[in-house]
Amino acid sequence: MREKTLEETYDKCIAEGSIIPLLKIDHEKIRFLLKKSLEDLESIKEASKSKKLSYDFLLKAHYETMHFLASCVLLLNKVKSLNHECLFAYLCTKHPELDLDWGFFQKIRTKRNGITYYFESIAKEEWKQLELQFSVYIKTMENHIKSKLEIL
Repeated sequence: MREKTLEETYDKCIAEGSIIPLLKIDHEKIRFLLKKSLEDLESIKEASKSKKLSYDFLLKAHYETMHFLASCVLLLNKVKSLNHECLFAYLCTKHPELDLDWGFFQKIRTKRNGITYYFESIAKEEWKQLELQFSVYIKTMENHIKSKLEIL
């Protein structure tokens, strides 16, 4: 089965009403999600020094951080998403300046779902390929959110 393109996915999300407009920007929620994301990421980094964390856990934890940060970006735009696929489709469509790759989001979403729902696992080599891109994207979104909060 062919993967849906970013455009196809975004159009489907809009047509199905999975991207919901909000009346205002909830600054407190954004600040909370940002703080929580960064605290969780720091906890992951500290815990991973023990070398006892599984690659499955690392992927899921980094994914959740990305999910929170992407949600913050949408909240800054006064929208929310009903699912992760539409969340990332909106992010990539409406924020090309962040230079985020739709294919990466599809890959990590599928990997996370495989681990969570289908008893799949991720190998060390695969995690190592994803780890750097997770770090870059997390930092990109963090910087974007912080810069927008400063001007609001």
